[in-house]
Amino acid sequence: MKRERRVKVVATLGPASNTSETITALFEAGADVFRINMSHTPQDELKRLHAVIRDVEKTVGRPISVLVDLQGPKFRIGTFKDERIELRHGDAFTLDTKDRPGDQKRVFLPHPEIFEGVSKGDRLLLNDGRQELLVTAASKTTIKTKVVHGGELSDRKGVSLPDTILPVTPLTPKDRSDLEYALNLDIDWIALSFVQRPDDIAECRKITAGKAAIMAKIEKPAALKNLDEIIEQSDGIMVARGDLGVELPIEQVPGLQKRLTRAARRTGTPVVVATQMLESMIEAPVPTRAEVSDVSTAVFEGADAIMLSAESAMGTYPDRAVAMMDKIAREVEQDPYYTQTIHAQRPQPEPTTADAISAAARSAAETLNLAAIVCYTSTGSTGLRAARERPETPIIALTPIPATGRRLALVWGIHCVLTADARDQDDMVDRAARISIEEGFAAANERIAIMAGLPLGTPGATNMLRIAHAMRPR
Repeated sequence: MKRERRVKVVATLGPASNTSETITALFEAGADVFRINMSHTPQDELKRLHAVIRDVEKTVGRPISVLVDLQGPKFRIGTFKDERIELRHGDAFTLDTKDRPGDQKRVFLPHPEIFEGVSKGDRLLLNDGRQELLVTAASKTTIKTKVVHGGELSDRKGVSLPDTILPVTPLTPKDRSDLEYALNLDIDWIALSFVQRPDDIAECRKITAGKAAIMAKIEKPAALKNLDEIIEQSDGIMVARGDLGVELPIEQVPGLQKRLTRAARRTGTPVVVATQMLESMIEAPVPTRAEVSDVSTAVFEGADAIMLSAESAMGTYPDRAVAMMDKIAREVEQDPYYTQTIHAQRPQPEPTTADAISAAARSAAETLNLAAIVCYTSTGSTGLRAARERPETPIIALTPIPATGRRLALVWGIHCVLTADARDQDDMVDRAARISIEEGFAAANERIAIMAGLPLGTPGATNMLRIAHAMRPR
């Protein structure tokens, strides 16, 4: 199945989309990647969903990527004697280590790492940012605060600390268990929550050991201070706009989305834009105009993928939401301003052979009006470098390794085909030409560009560009 767009669509699975029939419908509507959120998914359900996706993959004959999203640390206050209180602006309020119900003056906070990391002047956001506290004094047992923004606060609401780098790993015991379980299933991508520093990625990479690609979720202000290093350590990033909008002024999020997308594009790192993209479609059969504009902005910016969360996981119209994403993306990519915007943001090639070949392939394809750019790739790196150029010409990635094809299913513009390694250069050209025709990208006698590494089968050795005619096999 050939997609008529470059940007990829990520659909989250949940109660509204956990059957084989629905997952097939989501793929046919346009989903390229399926996200499984471990905050709401037991391990046995992960195993079942993964098996269903692989069955669908066999049926449709296209690599499908599975993204497992780890929960990460969750911080919550304790309970209140009367279940809820009303915080008032200017009031003093204390969070402490006393494990007993709270009142109008104090509440239990069962997280010693917060007491260890917080300092005077830091902010504490409660209840998804609805209430804000300013720390006036802190010790290992007590955090004294002043209420900046009040409101009703009830039992076990969440706590966020936008100004504090907490001395915690993003991998909780639950996350480690879920990660090891997912790796044994051979999933494709791991989304790592609560990333604050590059070392967080390194810790996860020790466990994955190359078995899955790592996507850093950018949701903490601390991550923005270390953004370049985090991108360098990661295989992909996710712009987690929901959490960013809680911990930062919400008006800053659109600018941060552009900054993160462009930073990832400079390095050729896949970037996913996520959260509330078509939120109204949880209940409504059509999105708002503002949501359509929001999705369009991510596509215009050249994001690799756009993501649905509750819309496909628990919404009334999961397949319609995916189809709407597909429709919006196709419309944007046909807009004349889209090509201008993509070209204006194209990064300069890095001084490497692979980047020089990729830039030359894109230039040749546009100058000669080639039908496709075909790249042979075993690790996926050649495909990533080709996609970094954001060519107008379709990219076909040929790989003998299913895991590589599945990971590239998330990457902008790449159409993945599983095929055996070429035997020699003649077979390489013949195979690329034949597949270009079979997959519907080229007609007989149209020209294609072929990128590969010589000697054939050598990972990371992209050093050849060849222009050939697409010919049907004799």
